Amino acid sequence: MSLKIVVLAKQVPDTRNVGKDAMNADGTINRSALPAIFNPEDLNALEQALRLKETHPGSTVTILTMGPGRAAEIIREGLYRGADNGYLLTDRAFAGADTLATSYALATAIKKIGDFDLIIGGRQAIDGDTAQVGPQVAEKLGLTQITYTEEVLNVDEEARRITVKRHIDGGVETVEGPLPIVLTVNGSAAPCRPRNAKLVMKYKRAMGGQEKAAITKEGAELPYAELYDKLPYLNIVEWSVADVNGDTAQCGLSGSPTKVKKIENIIFQAKESKTMTGSDEDIENLIVELLANHTIG
Repeated sequence: MSLKIVVLAKQVPDTRNVGKDAMNADGTINRSALPAIFNPEDLNALEQALRLKETHPGSTVTILTMGPGRAAEIIREGLYRGADNGYLLTDRAFAGADTLATSYALATAIKKIGDFDLIIGGRQAIDGDTAQVGPQVAEKLGLTQITYTEEVLNVDEEARRITVKRHIDGGVETVEGPLPIVLTVNGSAAPCRPRNAKLVMKYKRAMGGQEKAAITKEGAELPYAELYDKLPYLNIVEWSVADVNGDTAQCGLSGSPTKVKKIENIIFQAKESKTMTGSDEDIENLIVELLANHTIG
């Protein structure tokens, strides 16, 4: 049985490098001030998808991401590792989306894709740490979901059911669910395989329309322009709100009830540390201090 797999992936700011310019005045992240990386747990999800592709001949893996034109890099990274194609949701109307607006946009895009057996993504993104997008996408599509996935154990072709190992607080569960289904994958799952050299050479010039426009906006000629007509797989598909029949009122800032008040980077200094024993007195003093500064309670 071949599977049609959609991998939800996100280009995120590297939160290990948060500085004073990381936040815009409207509470959104200033992405230009931070290095952009492939969300780590989405890479774990991609690995599970690629393993299913290997064990089920004829399967396809599609990367779906949302962001500005430069987010096409996420699709290229997926192609370098074995994905078959990808779609980039890119429109100014998508900008500033919280989890509700993001899941709405992704769900409308998945409806446009249409034919799928499995939607798989990371448990959460490092720029939000909410773990809400995957479950919200499942809810909007009316699909069963399995969260905290550690490994896909089996797909029963005849029964159209999937068996998954979940790693949760307190232990490990093995659960089953019907296809189509949404899975979210833990960072403790198998790491994603490295780039394949042959695939890097094949897809290194893959580009979306916004990237091409940025190169040619000054009147410059697009390098290797003839390749994009001869090799259609080098053209990364970009979709706007209109392309996915989305409602602009439910996208971006206008569709986001969550507002970020402040982003800051907390760096502990050596002088702020203290050594404690396991005595009852030290533990009691620590609790009193944490209550006093409202860290707990």
